[in-house]
Amino acid sequence: MGIIQEMLTQDHEEKQTIDRKVSEQHIMPTQGEQQKANDVIRIISEKYAEKLKDHSIQEIENELIDAIREECESLNLSYEEQKRIEKTVIVTALGQGPIEEYLRDPTVTEIVVQRYDNVVIERNGKIESVKAVFFSEDHLVNTIERIVQSADRQINITYPIADAKLADGSRVNATIPPVTPDGATLTIRKFNMNWLKGKDYIRMHALNKEMLYFLERCVKGRQSIFISGGTGSGKTTLLNMLSEFIPNDELIITIEDVCELQLRQKNVRRMEVRVSNNKEMMKIDQQALVKAALRQRPDRIILGETRDGSIVDLVSAMSTGHDGSISTAHANSPRNLCDVRIPIMYSMNKDSDFSERSIAMQIAEAIKIIVQISRMPDGSRKITYITHVDGVTPDGKVNLKDIFRYDPSTREFMKTGYYPEKIIESIKSKGLDFEEGIFRRSSKENNPEEQEVR
Repeated sequence: MGIIQEMLTQDHEEKQTIDRKVSEQHIMPTQGEQQKANDVIRIISEKYAEKLKDHSIQEIENELIDAIREECESLNLSYEEQKRIEKTVIVTALGQGPIEEYLRDPTVTEIVVQRYDNVVIERNGKIESVKAVFFSEDHLVNTIERIVQSADRQINITYPIADAKLADGSRVNATIPPVTPDGATLTIRKFNMNWLKGKDYIRMHALNKEMLYFLERCVKGRQSIFISGGTGSGKTTLLNMLSEFIPNDELIITIEDVCELQLRQKNVRRMEVRVSNNKEMMKIDQQALVKAALRQRPDRIILGETRDGSIVDLVSAMSTGHDGSISTAHANSPRNLCDVRIPIMYSMNKDSDFSERSIAMQIAEAIKIIVQISRMPDGSRKITYITHVDGVTPDGKVNLKDIFRYDPSTREFMKTGYYPEKIIESIKSKGLDFEEGIFRRSSKENNPEEQEVR
């Protein structure tokens, strides 16, 4: 009896070792294993065809997993082969195929399928190639269809581009031929469940204490802010962090392409852009939502990303009673935002026709602070400029005065010595105190030669 018990224990331990091994590794099935997996998928699909007419996969997921496991155990194969096929079937039929493990990995922030056989991920701000690949172009397209259908979207020859989001809020963009003639593509920007707080930005050396204090005072003191930066620079994450400083008694409306912001205040109304899938369905774009928001008596409007003619209505709102509103935009610098990006967006508004000087004057009246965030070569994010929008120059340009800068040569945040008097007066007029010593430069900042020696 002791020998039998010992054999059973050894067998149990071996199976546990195999279970851990299969669960932790990416499975690239052999041709034979893939054929077996396809057979199991066909059997399960036929068995549950009727039930799936009335239930979603999510509703009967546990039942399906038990059925898949039972079917795989009946295969005349080794325990490890059974488990490899079982995992292949589950991620193919129930999950998102070979990218499922990266969707579950909290260290992965973005997944890019460039072709069915070429997948990369972003981790810690850097791109990595991975071994995971889809079995074929059809496998990738089927996965894309499952993702977009779950978000009530469609992708086909008529609509070859789809934007959607997963159940956890992750943003999805997918394309199929003829838009991408080399094959379907899939990009997933994962939703960050753990938003960063101000102290996290300081810990990561994304800004310093003086900069955080200044931004906190600006938000509480209702200074309208634009966050600018490139794709993937962290604009939305920074916007979410700054929104925590908005007082709890204000009425807030958020407008986003896909709802991502997690505002903690109690008086928040969320609005989301809607695409039109047919002629009968009304298209709801940013501009329509901004106009609707203005009729709903918000104290502040938080526009996730300004990227079209809605800028005209937003700028107007910022300067006529909705001061303290915040938005983001794609731009390489504060100057690029004011001189290039915003005028381009103005031109997208068919109902307006403004001169360059008029646009500059509207920008200067509405926007008080520009925060530039950039992704560094090492993958880290830094706030590279905090800039005051201080009126218009005699030649009709927006007058920009940098308050803080990041110096990549010294890897330090620098005070420029500029004193934003109008900003401070406005903040104090709201009944807030302000520590003006944060603008006092250190001896190193006053001595460029000493900085270079360092």
